[in-house]
Amino acid sequence: MKKVSFCGITGNGMSALAQILKQEGCEVRGSDLNIDNGLDGDGRRAKLEAVGIKIFPQDGSGISDDLDTLYITSVINEQNPDVKAALAKGIKIQSRSDLLAEIFHRHKYGIAVGGTCGKTTTTAMIGYILNELGKKPCVINGGFFKNYASDKGLANYIYNRGDICVIEADESDGSIRKYHPYIALINNIGHDHKPLAELKEYFSEFADHASQGVIVNYDCPNARSISRHPNTFSYSITDSRANLFAENIGLTENGVKYDIDGKSFTLQLLGRFNVSNALAAISACMMLGIDKFEAAKTLEGFTGTKRRLEYIGTSKHGGIAVYDDFAHNPQKIEASLGTLREYPGRIIAVYQAHTPFSARNTGKEDGEVFGRTLNKDDILLMPDIYERIPERDTDISGADLVQYAKDNGVNAIYLETKDNVRDYILHNARPGDRIIVMGAHDNSLSDFCKNLLKDL
Repeated sequence: MKKVSFCGITGNGMSALAQILKQEGCEVRGSDLNIDNGLDGDGRRAKLEAVGIKIFPQDGSGISDDLDTLYITSVINEQNPDVKAALAKGIKIQSRSDLLAEIFHRHKYGIAVGGTCGKTTTTAMIGYILNELGKKPCVINGGFFKNYASDKGLANYIYNRGDICVIEADESDGSIRKYHPYIALINNIGHDHKPLAELKEYFSEFADHASQGVIVNYDCPNARSISRHPNTFSYSITDSRANLFAENIGLTENGVKYDIDGKSFTLQLLGRFNVSNALAAISACMMLGIDKFEAAKTLEGFTGTKRRLEYIGTSKHGGIAVYDDFAHNPQKIEASLGTLREYPGRIIAVYQAHTPFSARNTGKEDGEVFGRTLNKDDILLMPDIYERIPERDTDISGADLVQYAKDNGVNAIYLETKDNVRDYILHNARPGDRIIVMGAHDNSLSDFCKNLLKDL
């Protein structure tokens, strides 16, 4: 039996791969600083242990002599205790993206979903449609299916031994270029982890690797022009010249409705951007030979992915709604806040930047987005940057991000800690408010939202 370990095992991408290898019969173990630091807020350790995965402290103690491979992400370096132990014992060290590519390329029909925004939801949508239609896909995602949630394991994957594999392909570290898909899907391309010119190179190479075809979002100029593949298929929610077009998009009480070629469909998700994601998923299924109307009808049962503009609930007193959201770059923030803006009520937005790099890279753009999407009655609250180390990161803090927002006319307040944010909301929220909590990396944000709703 092959024995493997994952450094950072509770991460969205790592945990899916760990569970896939466990399903394949490997002995799987791992470590995570979130667990060591008491930040396993949403119980990921217990769910992984429930499927037989062993969790060790991230101090090298889980790196035994008989270990075959240690898997790491791009942010792990040689100073990590697990890595040091593996190097000392001569144990193979492999990147997360290499393992993902290895699993992906075993399958005859590989669908890789890329894009600056929407790839997690789109991957989940494709996986859901294929699974519900009995196509037996293997799905490896960076977000959690609400449809398939369980106390055992984390629902960011679907394991089947069929010939279809659907993955979320990450561009942040350039690893998207490793994948050679049957179908390459590009939702959009915008400034995030890398300069736009560099991202375009990544996505262009990704598109060139597709054997069957490329699907692009016609509404994004950067995506529309990226593919040189002769079988390029487009979708749009604004331009009927695209190969697949949705029109008559409208709000429902808890979602959105849209038409394709005269037939009406609904989503249990908020936002026009989710209609775009739905078209992307339907397009991928069409390229596999599935009828577009059957795919769209199946998608009506999809309840979403965790932390993607996820409705947590409404308080019994005052009717204050709470949403949990993974938004962490300008495009995602604008999509989420723009969607809430379409409904009545004041917005209290909580934004926790995840890394100092992200804050430096897009902080000013974030401020401009807040200025466009929040009005004079809305409130923006920011704690400090999640992964900031004050002694090291002296050039940037949450206070700087608040100032960027203020420079764009936003009623923004710096509150340093999430506890301070909670206290402010409890003292200042009004009946009918919508509260959205945005940020990445911090697994405790979901519990923060649930506890906030209880307190309200």
